[in-house]
Amino acid sequence: MTLEYIDAGKAFNHNKLSNLPHSAPDVTRGVNYERILDARNEAQNWLTYYGDYDGKRHSLLDQINVDTVKNLKVAWIHQASATGMIASTSTYAFEASPLMIDGVMFVTGWDGWLWALDARTGEQLWRYKHAIPIDVTLCCANVNRGCAVANGKVYMVTQNAQLVALDATTGQKVWQKTIGDVRAGESASIAPLVIKDTLITGSAGGEYGVRGHIDCWDLETGERRWRTYTVPKPGEPGSETWPADGEAWQRGGANHWVTGTFDPDLNLYYAGTGNPAPDFDGEVREGDNLYTDSVVALDVDTGEIKWHYQFTPHDLWDYDSTMEMTLFERDGKKLLAHFDKNGYMFVLDRTNGELQHVTPFVDRIDWGVITRDGKVTPRKYPDKEGEPCHFYPGPAGAKEWTHASYNPEHDLFYVPVADVGATATRRRREFKEGMPYWGAAVEVDVDNMAGSVSAFDSHGEEKWRYRLPFPMAASTLSTAGNLVFAGTPAGEFMALHAETGEKLWSFQCGSGHHSSPSTWSLDGKQYISVPVGWGGWLEGIVPGMSGQGHGAALITFSL
Repeated sequence: MTLEYIDAGKAFNHNKLSNLPHSAPDVTRGVNYERILDARNEAQNWLTYYGDYDGKRHSLLDQINVDTVKNLKVAWIHQASATGMIASTSTYAFEASPLMIDGVMFVTGWDGWLWALDARTGEQLWRYKHAIPIDVTLCCANVNRGCAVANGKVYMVTQNAQLVALDATTGQKVWQKTIGDVRAGESASIAPLVIKDTLITGSAGGEYGVRGHIDCWDLETGERRWRTYTVPKPGEPGSETWPADGEAWQRGGANHWVTGTFDPDLNLYYAGTGNPAPDFDGEVREGDNLYTDSVVALDVDTGEIKWHYQFTPHDLWDYDSTMEMTLFERDGKKLLAHFDKNGYMFVLDRTNGELQHVTPFVDRIDWGVITRDGKVTPRKYPDKEGEPCHFYPGPAGAKEWTHASYNPEHDLFYVPVADVGATATRRRREFKEGMPYWGAAVEVDVDNMAGSVSAFDSHGEEKWRYRLPFPMAASTLSTAGNLVFAGTPAGEFMALHAETGEKLWSFQCGSGHHSSPSTWSLDGKQYISVPVGWGGWLEGIVPGMSGQGHGAALITFSL
């Protein structure tokens, strides 16, 4: 059972260690729900994780466009680096999406780091370092996907399952709350999302057999408003999809570790959930295992699950469904698009979860088949103890947690595709709290891999493909300049023509990309910022790129 984790340590006050600046302009004081609702029309800023509640990752800025992008050059570089001991045994990587508010940038790193930077120069204004125990193993890798801002505060979760609110002008901690029990394997890596006067977070740690949950917190006090577990206990709706006896539901996974999207008209928060636990051994958790590998639509005022759709029932391949749930409209209908690790694109009616259609978006899929009307037929999975089973896509998925972007002018989604298989050999392990609970040994293909940035319309028709010799592992960014920005595992940051996929510009960043770029403008000039750094879980899911330089820099470009 998960118990509250108390001994989280004390945050380290880095202001006492250096003579670097310790304050930032008070730019977040006026950021509130109404302003975030209108974020797309405030294109000079990047106010929230996806740039807007709908998850499109599309900017209306067009100064950098198909004609001018050839002149793009480095404006400044923030070198994050890392020294000393780092919590957990994994390496590190930038996975954040930088926020930009009226000249101040906020970006998180691994191991509890958060920086406030002068957006004109990249100069550090303040930094925060959260204290994380180094004697625990944290799932999965030591990473963080970003922060949220509102009412003069910056909010972030930490790898040891804490939620902290900082004064946005000084970086000083205002309050701290516990999300989960890190000793049991619970962690957190999500970028919080501000909705109304609350903050939404989720837990991580599905590979350790924890029970996933989504939490809603009061913005000012940190008081928890509600918690919704993503694995139902006996008697709750969906519990019939878990074994009637035993304790499988208590350690069922379904963690929400990537930020969801929000429809203010429907008052629904769309949360993707992770894999069931154990990942590959389904005999100990017979049934569909709701709400793993699903989107759950939550009433943001109560946390009640209004509807759900499960992308991979009874997952035996580690196909989390935590990535973007992009909100868009077509023919007057409110829809949601999702590109799943299982290799299929799903389009749902976001008012009720009704499936519209399913389409494959990667070349090699042999784990099973999903028809256009959503019928799932598994074909290959690790069934027998000690017997290897090879399948496509591997546990890294046809697209990992990183996000597609959507240009509504062209009705095109730009998808970072990974095309790589793996061999899983079932190894049953008894559950032990705080220990890995995977149920298999996994070997990812090293020599036979490919990837692409692919453009699909909302009906699932592929319009163009920019091919790469390795899997993509970073989010794309769409702009009104008719461009798509994408970073490759080999370190190249490139701009593609949004309608043809032609490469128009690129820059070698010196390390692989595994983050989410953002764009903004200041004093009449447009900028593109991309955190760069290779590590984290990547070297397990893309071992063919293990020689990549690790790096740790935030690079900003302008004309």
